[in-house]
Amino acid sequence: MFKKLLILASIVGVAAVVAKKVKDSNDERALWHEATTAPDLR
Repeated sequence: MFKKLLILASIVGVAAVVAKKVKDSNDERALWHEATTAPDLR
């Protein structure tokens, strides 16, 4: 029983880390896209 909970907790932890990395990557890509495609208003 304890082993199953430990495995489940580790899977959830890994999924959370992966989801955070994907979100950070998407946020940075969106920011880069906005910075490089916005018209230059100087």
